[in-house]
Amino acid sequence: MTGATGTLADPQVRQMFDRIAGVYDRMNSVMTAGLHHRWRARAADLAALAPGDRALDVATGTGDLALELARRVAPGGEVVGCDFADGMLARAREKAGAEGAVRFEWADALALPYSEGAFAAATVGFGARNFSDLPQGVREMARVVRPGGRVVILEITTPQRPPLSTFFRLWFDRIVPALGRVAGDSDAYSYLPASVRRFPAPEGLAAVMAGAGLVRIRWILTAGGIIALHVGEVA
Repeated sequence: MTGATGTLADPQVRQMFDRIAGVYDRMNSVMTAGLHHRWRARAADLAALAPGDRALDVATGTGDLALELARRVAPGGEVVGCDFADGMLARAREKAGAEGAVRFEWADALALPYSEGAFAAATVGFGARNFSDLPQGVREMARVVRPGGRVVILEITTPQRPPLSTFFRLWFDRIVPALGRVAGDSDAYSYLPASVRRFPAPEGLAAVMAGAGLVRIRWILTAGGIIALHVGEVA
């Protein structure tokens, strides 16, 4: 795979995302009742971009969050969407079409090929839990953002109180893997609930962000506590 030489990313996870690229958008819409677009729009708002800014979307997948950012930096700005799965990038480029403010390219989230302070903001939407080294991934995002710029992380989190916690376990442990079997890749959609369980709670992710040197960290819980949006600033 182009650019994979020397990568820190998990090759099995990369191959899995290449496999599911064709059904990824459809499955997201089914699993979230289409609300994932609204959550990405909120993440883009938290990036606090202005026309002419330059932004980075890490683990961009099929590019939805990068395209949200592109709407906010126009005219005159640029968004780079990077991912380690070529199949996802191909879908993102198709979706972007002639959108001139965004480009998609291969990159390893744990070793971003961008200079320090190159961007006004860096975001990741539903991709941070796939970082094989979360602190390193967040440090890299902070490194490439200029002082005063923002790092935004949109991710699934595990609700702690019933009845939502009971529904969450039923949905992610039973229904999502079943949907994966229908979609033709049960392994990928068994990986999803496992990756969510491994991911830190909102307080834990905030601590990781602080460890990466970010300040003024806050988070918003939405969708009854299933979705967390974290934002921090580069000192």
